[in-house]
Amino acid sequence: MTPFVRRRGSVVGSFEQSEAQLLANLAAQVVELLRDRNGESESSADPLAAMVGMNGPVLPPEDPVLARLLPDAYTDDPEDAAEFRRYTEQTLTSSKVANAESLIGGLAEGGMGAGEDVDVEVELDEGQTLAWLRAFTDVRIALAVRLGIESDEDAERLAEDDDPATAAMADVYDWLGFVQETLVQAAD
Repeated sequence: MTPFVRRRGSVVGSFEQSEAQLLANLAAQVVELLRDRNGESESSADPLAAMVGMNGPVLPPEDPVLARLLPDAYTDDPEDAAEFRRYTEQTLTSSKVANAESLIGGLAEGGMGAGEDVDVEVELDEGQTLAWLRAFTDVRIALAVRLGIESDEDAERLAEDDDPATAAMADVYDWLGFVQETLVQAAD
């Protein structure tokens, strides 16, 4: 079954309950990770910055997934990278959370949890399609970092891993790539 198709000018997706729940769970994990990052500010208190909402963290994330989701803008200049992060990270994080929540909400509205025999059907407008594409990208980045996937060879190696849990997560990573590809094709 192809997850996404174009129908009557819209992008329409169909998932089994277990697929929808897996997508929602993975997106929720990304949301939780991003929200945990938005705890207490790592930057010094700047009253003007706090007043205009520009008092975000200046230190890069220690978690490797967050480091990939929220990368430094200037790899060769730590001071500029810190200043850029201070003014942009919270907005970027909010955007990523909103994209993931769009995916989770769309699946819920489409019938997720309605019963094992009921497919989850979603119809996405252009904005939702872009949000879902971005959310899929963030979930795949998170999985790739946790699995140590940096190349196609890494993904192939993991699919043949002796550890069933690792091989299963590699399969999920591949399946997410397929789902994302069908969404791109349906939106095109």
